Order: sequence, then C-alpha cells, then structure tokens
Amino acid sequence: MSDLVLRPLTAGESALFTSLPVAERLGRALLGEDFALLDAGGPYRPEWSWVALRDGTPVARAAWWAQPDDTAPVALDWFDVADGEQEAAVALLRAARLRAEHSLLLPPGWREQAALRAAERVRAAALEAAGMRRLVERYRYTWTADHGPLPARTGRLVYRPEPDDAAFRAVMARTMSGTLDAHDRHKLDAEGLDAALDDTLGILSWMPSPDDWRRVAFTPQGDLVGLHVPARNTRTHCVGFVAVVPEQRGRGYAYDLLAECGRDLVDLGATEIAAATDQPNFPMARAFARAGYPITQERVDFV
Repeated sequence: MSDLVLRPLTAGESALFTSLPVAERLGRALLGEDFALLDAGGPYRPEWSWVALRDGTPVARAAWWAQPDDTAPVALDWFDVADGEQEAAVALLRAARLRAEHSLLLPPGWREQAALRAAERVRAAALEAAGMRRLVERYRYTWTADHGPLPARTGRLVYRPEPDDAAFRAVMARTMSGTLDAHDRHKLDAEGLDAALDDTLGILSWMPSPDDWRRVAFTPQGDLVGLHVPARNTRTHCVGFVAVVPEQRGRGYAYDLLAECGRDLVDLGATEIAAATDQPNFPMARAFARAGYPITQERVDFV
C-alpha cells in the first residue's frame, strides 16, 4: 500500500475534501449541509480541515468547526473514512492534534440496516483508537409547522423571567442534582458542579438568542419546579434546556416545561424547532413523544 500523506487543507481546496466518496447515509449529509472552506463562503478553516491522501486521493477526512471569534474548535463536524482505511482515519485524527466532541449523525432505525451498522462501527473504532470514547446515544427531533400545531400550554405552572445571572445559575445548579443528562454527568464527575454549570451556561450564552428568553417555573403556590430556555442556534430555533429540580420530579413537569418552551418559540417566530435528548433519559424522551416532536435523526456522541 502506498505511503499516506496527512495534512490540513489550504485555501481553495474545498473540492479535495468533498472528493472522498461516502455512500452511507450518515454524518453531516443528513442535515443537508455541504462542506466549504472560508474562502468558498463556508464556515470551515483550512488549518482545522484535514485529509489523509493516498496517491493524492482522499481516503479519510476530518473538519473541526467553531464560530469566527473562537480560538479552539467547538466540534468535530465532519469525519469520514473510505472502505478499508480505518487505520488512515486513526492516523489522521492523531496527526491533527485537535480536540472537540463529535456527534455521529445517523438516520432513525439505523441499527436495522447492515451498511449503516458497519459504517458506525468503523467510525466509532477509529475515534476510540484516537483517544475518544463513546458517551451516549441521543435522539434529535425537528418540529416544523407542517407537523401541525404544538401542544397547548398546560397552565399548571407559573413562569417568570430571571434576568439575574447568579439567580438563574443557582436554579440550574439545583437541577443538576441527579441529572440524567450524560454530558452534564460527565462534566460533573470530571470537574465538579461549577465546571458543569460553566459549560452548559456557556453554550447557552454562546447562542445568538438573548438571555431574556429564559424562564424559571413555579407552582401556583410559589414552589420552584425548574426552568426552560427557548433558544436559537446558528441554524434554527431550538429547545435550549429543560430541567426539573429533584424534589419536583415524577410529576410530569418535564412535559409542562417542554410545552411552554415550544409555545414561546412559536410566539418568537419559529417555524422549525430542533431539540435533542439522551436515549436513556426516559422521562424527557416520553415528554418529546407526547408533545409530538418527530425523531429525525439519532446520534452517537464521543468525547
């Protein structure tokens, strides 16, 4: 087998990255997105977009993404490998020396399709060999106006804005206790509560939607229940965060918060709402199913 060349792209090489044939229906293609470097009007920096070349032909590729002002990658967006080139993909990830989470996007029911199962195994094995680990599998939901109206507000809770950052952080801290979210647990176990709060609140603040959309929920008697954050990411409106404090769990309030969040987003002009939850987070998955959010993708998260 000929020698492998591992290198980042240079300006004008978007076509080299996209020339790797990927037949499987997975990854960023599921979002209807195309790869392009900054000079071609895309969001990807050449120094963070790498290819493994054999005889000048790409056999693996990886591209990390961040917003223009970010100094480190936020996510590994693109990661693909040609048949029989798993070792090249591992070498590519190691050579790039860039670190960020990766979400491998897959269609619903992907385990029922042999080709997709095989493609997932190859990518997962390469990521793990390069030092990452599988964290959790998640559902991704996309509601659009074509699906019909979202459920009505339940009226069981009272919602208030919380403009004070410290007070909102204190409420979120209470919801972190016993959380079923794998990303939050990973951060809590590795670095503690303050780091987990910094991470989650940092993501919400990083989104272009304003902080005054966020809401804290109470019973009519004034007891704290939880919070929800209607948000907007770089593509669309989304359910930014929904959580219930420990003493109020088991009463179906996740559904109330989700219904309120969706209605707030529609009032803010949303015609499409993205959302996600861990597959093992059964209470939240049930709330999404009850609220009529269709599962449009599954994903496997690596950290």
